Amino acid sequence: MEFLTNFSNSTQFAIQIVIVLGCLFFGAKKGGMALGILGGVGLIILVFGFQLKPGKPAIDVILTILAVVVASATLQASGGLDVMLQIAEKILRKHPKFICILAPVISWFLTILCGTGHTVYTLLPIIYDIAIKNDLRPERPLAASTVSSQMGIVASPVSVAGVSLVAVLLANGHVDGFGGYVDLLKVTIPSTLIGVFVIGFWSMFRGKDLDKDFIFQEKIKDPEFKKYVYGETATILGKKLPKIDWVCMWIFLAAIAAVALVGYFSELRPAWPNAKGVIKPLGMVDTIQIFMLFAAAIIFIVSKIKASSIAKNEIFHSGMIALVAIYGISWMADTMFDAHIEMLKSSLGEVVRAYPWTYIIMAMLISKFLNSQAATAATFVPLALSIGVAPGVIIAFASATYGYFILPTYPSDLAAIQFDRSGTTHIGRFVINHSFIIPGFIGVFSSCAAGYIIATLAGYL
Repeated sequence: MEFLTNFSNSTQFAIQIVIVLGCLFFGAKKGGMALGILGGVGLIILVFGFQLKPGKPAIDVILTILAVVVASATLQASGGLDVMLQIAEKILRKHPKFICILAPVISWFLTILCGTGHTVYTLLPIIYDIAIKNDLRPERPLAASTVSSQMGIVASPVSVAGVSLVAVLLANGHVDGFGGYVDLLKVTIPSTLIGVFVIGFWSMFRGKDLDKDFIFQEKIKDPEFKKYVYGETATILGKKLPKIDWVCMWIFLAAIAAVALVGYFSELRPAWPNAKGVIKPLGMVDTIQIFMLFAAAIIFIVSKIKASSIAKNEIFHSGMIALVAIYGISWMADTMFDAHIEMLKSSLGEVVRAYPWTYIIMAMLISKFLNSQAATAATFVPLALSIGVAPGVIIAFASATYGYFILPTYPSDLAAIQFDRSGTTHIGRFVINHSFIIPGFIGVFSSCAAGYIIATLAGYL
């Protein structure tokens, strides 16, 4: 394929972009692990066809995902997650009128605790049941909750996306006063919470009330359909959970608290001299991996569950799919971008420096292609820094790594559609006009605006 290398640099880049996007589109269409597997097709063409030097897959991201997913899946298998969900249901059923606010906030908070938005799956049927039994349009809290659950990822002490952002920032840039992971959380926790509140408030008024929705009223005239819509009550309130489930939950929360503590006080972490002889403490990537594996081990021992049960729940299943996707995608993307970094600096650098808000648009689009905030942080943020995006801008706009709501292909969005038996949570005729796109844009833009203000006050901009 020597003829490929005879093209100009810009022509080669254009062809490579088409190849990479083709792999991403086809992978997204097939779903599941196909997104990562098809990275192999792109790599074969880029490396053996265009003779590009292979980049590096996001190994730190992959291993951190593995550790966090194993811990969260072990928590679910042990019953500890049921305790969290039972507490959440008590709050929601006590205040059903405010479910459009409370459900998104709780979904966001569960993500912060567990480091993954997949915890929302078990909450969705409860949210639907409370909404429909109180004659509230289910689309309102369901769509808001799935979006909010993903917004909590960059605000979690044990999320891979947050760790990746910090690792890239510290390795490639310097921000006065920004010392690491906890400083990022000081921006992302309040900014994403503000975004979640804005989503919830807007959702209270979206769509028609059920009693004024002509299509819905026509459907429930059919007794069978009405029975299907209102169904039996979905709840775990009546379930008496064993004490060991509570113990497992507290072990998991203690591990998260420990991660936050040693992240803030770096002197609590062991330190060794680096290649230059400078004493450096244990990095947060390794710290999170160690504590998550430790938490999983203790929960496993204490709960006496079967090891096979951990690999059978949805958190483990979804996490492994994400792991494979990030492996293939990050390797393919790094290979292409690294080969053309100078050209990208000259073509995109001036635009982004002059108009920092364009970083939000680019990050969201990359996120949609990659379907992962962690993969976006690992592959796009280094590129953004290299073309001149200020590190403070990346901190302020951390929420922009979430853009995969643009098309309704993410598992939690599809789950919300399936759980909404009323049909109000839906994908429109033109696909793009679905239930999650407006809450997604509202959440990300309002969170980025809040993040910009907070980062400015903190002196990062």
